[in-house]
Amino acid sequence: MSTSIEQVSQKYRGLRFNRIAEQLPALLSQAEANEISYLDFAEQLVDHEQQQRNDKRLQLNLRKAGFPMIKHLEEFDYRHQTSITKRQLNQLLDFSFLDDRANLVFIGPPGVGKTHLAIGIGHKAIEAGYKVLFSTALALVEMLELAQLKGELKKKITSLSKFDLLIIDELGYLPMNRQANYNLFQLINSLYEYRSVIITTNKNFTDWGEFFIDDNVAVPIVDRLIHHSHIFMLGGESYRLKAKRVK
Repeated sequence: MSTSIEQVSQKYRGLRFNRIAEQLPALLSQAEANEISYLDFAEQLVDHEQQQRNDKRLQLNLRKAGFPMIKHLEEFDYRHQTSITKRQLNQLLDFSFLDDRANLVFIGPPGVGKTHLAIGIGHKAIEAGYKVLFSTALALVEMLELAQLKGELKKKITSLSKFDLLIIDELGYLPMNRQANYNLFQLINSLYEYRSVIITTNKNFTDWGEFFIDDNVAVPIVDRLIHHSHIFMLGGESYRLKAKRVK
């Protein structure tokens, strides 16, 4: 009794080789038309399955990252941001800074593209196979505070440490109480020289005492963040204000 394509496809589905199962008729037709070898055909099957699994992993990691929106580096307008160049950003995309456990710090006034750059780099890192988590500083502080109240701060920090890159957006927009300072220090200390962090902030390091309240916490946090870090000072006019005037 001859075996049908559908029967073979069902067997691939049973092994969870779904991409092969879906594409089997087309792959068979292509193989017959091009008279490719058995070995080449076997490689095509594997390539199709690997591509689907890579696509699924990428989409899963993008969802887990929690980006508030998708921003691509290709969309960033360098014409209005003279303090950072495309070459400087592209040099980061070999992700040696992640392998070296280094940090990136983007400092500048609101609206100059700090979040755009952070998300864009994070997106590229996911495409390169790294695990990324995005959070505003306020949401992160609230997350840590809730974990601390439940007696699960260490557990939460351990879960955050599983990401290769943690993006903390808008650090310094709101002051933090003493417990929030302590919780954040615990996290930064845990990540220090073990994982990488991207910080966006509108405050220079000398002004971090304004929102950390306690210099005894601010100083060691700054020390751990700027050690092995790439610091970018962004200037210029807010893109959002500029867009409003154009309208």
